[in-house]
Amino acid sequence: MNLAARLRPCGPVVDPAAAARAHEDLGGPEPWEMLAPMFAASPYLTALGRRDPARLASLLADEPDARLADLLARTAALGGGAEAVSGPLRRLKAELHLLTALADLGGVWPLERVTGALSAFADAAVASALRSLAHDLRARGVLTSLPDDPRGPLPGLFLLAMGKHGAGELNYSSDIDVSVFWEPEVVQAVLSGSVEPQRIMDRLAQGLATLLSERTGEGYVFRTDLRLRPDPSSTPPAVAAPMALAYYESVGQNWERAAFIKARPLAGDLAEARAFLDALKPFVWRRSLDYPAILDIQSIKRQIHAWKTGQGLSAGGANLKLGRGGIREIEFYAQTQQLILGGRDPSLRAPRTVEALAALAAAARTPPEVAEELTAAYRRLRDLEHRVQMLDDEQSHVLPLDPDRRRAVAALAGADDLVAFDAGVEALLRAVNARYGELFSEEEDLSSQWGSLVFTGVENDPETLQTLTRMGFDDPAAVSATIRAWHHGRIPATRSARGRELFTRLAPRLLTAAAETGAPNAAFTRFSTFFAGLTAGVQVQALFLNQPELFTLLVRVMAFAPRLARQLGRHPATLDSILDERFLAPLEADTGVLDEIVAAAGDADFEEAMNRVRRAVREQVFRIGLQTILGRAGAEAAGWAFTALADAALAALAPAALREAERLGGACPGAVAVVALGKAGSREMTAASDLDLMTVFEAPDGALSAARGWPADVFYARFTQRLVAALSTQTAEGGLYEVDMRLRPSGSAGPVSVSLPAIELYYRGEADTWEFLALTRARVAWASDPGFGARVADTIEAALRRRRRGVKIAADVLAMRRLMDRERPPRGFWDMKLSPGGLVDAEFAAQLLQLKAALAGKPLTVSTLEALAGEPRLAKAWRLQQRLAQVLACALEETGDVEAEPAGLKQRLAEAGGAVDFTALQGQLEAVRRAARARLLRLLGA
Repeated sequence: MNLAARLRPCGPVVDPAAAARAHEDLGGPEPWEMLAPMFAASPYLTALGRRDPARLASLLADEPDARLADLLARTAALGGGAEAVSGPLRRLKAELHLLTALADLGGVWPLERVTGALSAFADAAVASALRSLAHDLRARGVLTSLPDDPRGPLPGLFLLAMGKHGAGELNYSSDIDVSVFWEPEVVQAVLSGSVEPQRIMDRLAQGLATLLSERTGEGYVFRTDLRLRPDPSSTPPAVAAPMALAYYESVGQNWERAAFIKARPLAGDLAEARAFLDALKPFVWRRSLDYPAILDIQSIKRQIHAWKTGQGLSAGGANLKLGRGGIREIEFYAQTQQLILGGRDPSLRAPRTVEALAALAAAARTPPEVAEELTAAYRRLRDLEHRVQMLDDEQSHVLPLDPDRRRAVAALAGADDLVAFDAGVEALLRAVNARYGELFSEEEDLSSQWGSLVFTGVENDPETLQTLTRMGFDDPAAVSATIRAWHHGRIPATRSARGRELFTRLAPRLLTAAAETGAPNAAFTRFSTFFAGLTAGVQVQALFLNQPELFTLLVRVMAFAPRLARQLGRHPATLDSILDERFLAPLEADTGVLDEIVAAAGDADFEEAMNRVRRAVREQVFRIGLQTILGRAGAEAAGWAFTALADAALAALAPAALREAERLGGACPGAVAVVALGKAGSREMTAASDLDLMTVFEAPDGALSAARGWPADVFYARFTQRLVAALSTQTAEGGLYEVDMRLRPSGSAGPVSVSLPAIELYYRGEADTWEFLALTRARVAWASDPGFGARVADTIEAALRRRRRGVKIAADVLAMRRLMDRERPPRGFWDMKLSPGGLVDAEFAAQLLQLKAALAGKPLTVSTLEALAGEPRLAKAWRLQQRLAQVLACALEETGDVEAEPAGLKQRLAEAGGAVDFTALQGQLEAVRRAARARLLRLLGA
């Protein structure tokens, strides 16, 4: 019976006017009452019929199965080169499209026959295209094998049909997924000796895709996707089979295993193709799986968000393939179970979705009623998908938002009531999503409250891109591509199977944590730098998964603390310190870490001592910084901790520097002390502080070093140079501190190391007021001889208490502050140091008060707050701005426009300042600064 006699109307005539025009343009084909609903709804089918009315008449007159067989035979018989087959292939595709549409919409062929016809033509078209390209290679003298070689057009080269093509389930306007592989030994034997095989294989693969995909005046054959190959962003279009096998065995992912469930030989050297697939069976079908591996397979399903209700689900705009309740959910429902169970049960290895569901039911792995429900839903969704594509021959899976276009789809699907059609679609999608949610429902969810987070496959998942957009990412495609690259094992942390399994669980937590910071782009970018630098990621990822609160805190730091983030990015091993149970101990607690730093340098040579101390200090700077940023430590505790850490570095490296000086020049009689000044002296350092130091020595008259005969001043100058190098030189482990020695007597013009008698003499006569101000914060941080250190401290105190005749301290301080206002103005509102009423004002006041206390014989202190005990306004200003300075120093490398920083940092600043919000903090800061400046001026008599 011919096709015309078997047709049934697919639905109502949605546009009578369009039907009338089509009837005229097509020459009045019969039976029109059966054809009118199709051509009224589908501009594409009308265009196909109009292009060749005789072809339409011929199709209607033929028996459809016989016509399909003839069409496939004509496709297989095509000969000649690529140019010769290009036009015929496109005309044959148009004929196939019209035939399958008529048979599908007219109720002649069921779904499986329609998808089978499309897939069979794809097979024949690819085979003909490959023969034509091989023909051209022979014509150019590149290929030496015969056209009728039983191994195929180009022996050793083979193509695999993947995805729906591989399973014989192509949709109406589907692209085809083709993987191109070649066996080097076989291919090289049939190529002329002057060519490079990989280049020829790549050109052939690209030529195949172009021949099939390129749109000409006669249309196209198939959009051809070559990306279902190992790591397509870093491998050539045609992959050598040994390399591919090595990839799948080492870093192949579970979604790639799922892809090979549907793979089959397509064209080329079919024997090699079968051998390749046989070699891959242990990769695809694993007989034994440990629990983490099972969880990783389940993650293919669990990355898709299973909604608890149908809220927000509507027919208009619904993605029938990738959206909620779509085709993908049914396919994943089957494939995840196949991967877990198919290694031991070959009956579950069916490539087609419907057959897989039936096999799972037969094996009692899925309830029969669920398999039946999902099978019916799958067929209905595939039918709808075809009708969407028949409108304009677009590879779309989305039901149109426009009601008129959706009404056309409904008509092709047999519905005359759009409201009822929409309701039916929505009920179908809800039912599938509900069944999908039941699978592995007891396991950890790998989606997000924002939606699905799917990173399988070779292209970005549209639902995932929408989720990432909702999360606040500016470039969702780049984020998705980065995550998928990590899944491919392109960084050390995910190079092992265990690392990738852990990352599958970590990825949604990372993205969610980044979104919750309010600055997801910065958080993700900085985490990427850190994560890519990890040399081994299993232990770190396991830590993050086992301590989610710590991980969330770390991502928060990434968002608004670029200084700490950069430290982690440059030295990922710093994170090892988190594994130490003492990491979150209060900063005031004696954990023994500082003693360990001192001991670490004790038995090492000079360079190794420098590196050991740098590693240890870096870890502790990160610890102190993290606790400060997160509000676990206050400004005073942080200042003490940063200074104690610097003292420990000095205690470790000063002896090493002394040993190095002795190695170079021989031992020298005497003793030396290191005096800390500035914030190091007052124990108020921040993460950004440098070290203000001077060294003081004492030696017998005429003392010389044992080996080189250096005088004492030369020897201790060399010691000081070695110490500065130990503290500031960039080594393989980075730097430690910037060292500033300009606060020593005579500054840069004076000797590098100063003798104790010279100190006494200098402060008795030459020193200016500013030098005495600096001396109020001086303390001995290290001494080679404790007794000598005590004498240096006594000398400093004596200098401070000595009365200087004719000196007006307050007037000198006022002049200095006014000079600083002119020559070093603040760099903006958030310059805590130089702003009027800022830290410098409070510190000048404290130092002035200390000089007065010294002359009055009162106790002295290096602490700014203790010195300001009787000045509440200045103390309040210093305390507030020191708190903010500590947070800013830990967070930012340059304090610029703080108002442009993420909301999380601004909120942390408000918390540090005791303000309700950032705006209130600004007002509070302005008020305390005004009060502090006014009080300073009164103290100075201005």
